[in-house]
Amino acid sequence: MNIAARMAQIAPFHVMELMARAQALETAGRSIIHLEVGEPDFAVADPILEAAQRFLAGGHVHYTAALGLRQLREAISGFYHTRYGLDVSPARIVVTAGASGALLLALGVLVNPGDEWLLPDPGYPCNRHFVRLLEGKPVSLAVEAATNYQPTATQLGASWTQRTRGLLVASPANPTGALLDPETMAALAKIVAMRGGTLLVDEIYHGLTYGIDATSALSISDDIFVINSFSKYFGMTGWRLGWLVAPQRYVREIEKLAQNLYIAPSTVAQHAALAAFDPATTAILESRRQEFSMRRDILLPGLRKLGFRIAAEPHGAFYVYADSNLLADDSFSFAGQLLTEAGVASTPGLDFGSNAPQRHMRFAYTIGRNQIEEGLARMAAFLNSRGPKITSPP
Repeated sequence: MNIAARMAQIAPFHVMELMARAQALETAGRSIIHLEVGEPDFAVADPILEAAQRFLAGGHVHYTAALGLRQLREAISGFYHTRYGLDVSPARIVVTAGASGALLLALGVLVNPGDEWLLPDPGYPCNRHFVRLLEGKPVSLAVEAATNYQPTATQLGASWTQRTRGLLVASPANPTGALLDPETMAALAKIVAMRGGTLLVDEIYHGLTYGIDATSALSISDDIFVINSFSKYFGMTGWRLGWLVAPQRYVREIEKLAQNLYIAPSTVAQHAALAAFDPATTAILESRRQEFSMRRDILLPGLRKLGFRIAAEPHGAFYVYADSNLLADDSFSFAGQLLTEAGVASTPGLDFGSNAPQRHMRFAYTIGRNQIEEGLARMAAFLNSRGPKITSPP
């Protein structure tokens, strides 16, 4: 039997493979500092866990509607009103099997074979792979530190062709932690609308911003698709729950697709998430945001002291995207050496696109401050011991 031809264009998630190598080293007795993991290290907040336990104690764990629990859709609507001052109808909110499920549903109702979609590069790898899975064509927009690793209106206008159908951006973004300011977001939305396209915005790191509050793209137009998640700010990664806000006219089509793809989101996770917006939960999550901020303030100058260049400081998510070219020619080989020689796991730029990946690395501050300091010390010791810049093997 033949493997589908599309699979040749869907790359592995290299960070997951690197994590497997790190775990193998730990199993063999090595101490590894994990600066590669894009997952909060905190336990699930007690109010969320207690809500799940109360629901499970009743014993009735059945399917919900494909669009999600009515109470949860209403709670998410209330969240938009409280957090952003926006009136988003619950009828436009679709609860999904993780943010990945939301992305798949959105693209599933938007992408036709051959459609081109513009995506910033570097960017989250699954975005381009989902477009390809649906027989669309992902087109990279090379973004640089000079524009805060986000596309500009001028770049978007110049890149749009007759085959372009939409733009997918993230704010805050993975791997850069970069935000789109409201003016740029509005300018991008205007161009997309003028060209008859669709704007899809990934907001899964909303809530995790430092020194600045993110503005939802939903404040611009009701015709924008927005994805969010209970994974990052709410700390519910393993519960696999997200949501999608869509223009009303698409909701029925999205519902049909959800029914066929996964029937309904996790019932337990949805009942747990009802407690995610409680004031007691919010207090816990905000204290964790402050902890992330303090971790960022250790890692950022620490990396610079080691010789990494960070031209655009991250103001969101929990990543630092660093230029490693002064230290090594090839970030993939360098990441492997840091893992095996220094016991520090990091993510090479290879996962995030074709825009100079060999000279960039992503470091996540999803571990405690003491561990971050230990990781920096290990890297410093390794760099001091190995001498000059690492060059690629012949």
